[in-house]
Amino acid sequence: MDPIPRVVYRGAAGTFIFTRLRGSGQRISVTIVIAPASIRLLPKSRCHDDLVAIPGKFLPHGSLIGLNRQIVECEKCPRLLRHCHEVAATKRRAFLHWDYWGKPVPSFGDPFARMLILGLAPAAHGANRTGRMFTGDRSGDFLYRALYRAGFASQPESRSTDDGLRLSDTWITAAGHCAPPGNKPTPLELRNCRPYLERELQLLTNLRLVVVLGKIAFDTYLAILKERGQIDRLSAFRFGHEVLFDLRPSLLCSYHPSQQNTSTGKLTEDMLDAVFERAAQIIRSEPDPAERRPSFPPNSGRQTR
Repeated sequence: MDPIPRVVYRGAAGTFIFTRLRGSGQRISVTIVIAPASIRLLPKSRCHDDLVAIPGKFLPHGSLIGLNRQIVECEKCPRLLRHCHEVAATKRRAFLHWDYWGKPVPSFGDPFARMLILGLAPAAHGANRTGRMFTGDRSGDFLYRALYRAGFASQPESRSTDDGLRLSDTWITAAGHCAPPGNKPTPLELRNCRPYLERELQLLTNLRLVVVLGKIAFDTYLAILKERGQIDRLSAFRFGHEVLFDLRPSLLCSYHPSQQNTSTGKLTEDMLDAVFERAAQIIRSEPDPAERRPSFPPNSGRQTR
């Protein structure tokens, strides 16, 4: 039996999600597409024969797409919501023809992902405009080119939610889901968003690796582990580019692909390529995802380079 495609999770609020159901010891060929009624489904010629469409309003909130809907509807941080709305109303001259998203940005990727990428927050005229993580700005261009070269993305560009981009084995989220003024969310705003990341870590049952982009993402993830009692001391972990920590899932660090970092040479394409080449080696050296293991067993926190 031919395997069903592992991806797609596409669209601002998760337009499509393909999944596979397993029977006892046997893969069952069932694909499910979940989409809001207002979204046009893929043409039949591009769909699997046993495609089933389910209206989005019937989705349980325990699912990843249900969680994305909660993120989009979140109103915990009035300052951030005002900023998102103001940016969407005023726009940038180059994007006056755009209908800005202007809301919290949902996560994006493969629901069977073995790698989670954790960024900082949406850019005001990037993801806050397009409605998809790392889409429509130079940081996203830098990131998706690296993911494409490493085999995690179907194309090297990410322009809009309908550009055909698909991720494989990768889920992209952020410490904060709203574009913050000056790219600086407050500690309280980051804490307000943390439960969404905690829930994603529970729902992504195949996770083998977390890649953090920048120090704030690093601190956010470690705070979750500390709160869960999975690490003893935050001070035992020091952020550095391509530093790997022996946790479950493994933790791999990278400088954030911000325009400041890439334009100054602090982060080069070769440096980011090295991160995702190492990521591919890590997740592909693990057992098949069908052999489910706890995502967060006790760990020693050993650090390697």
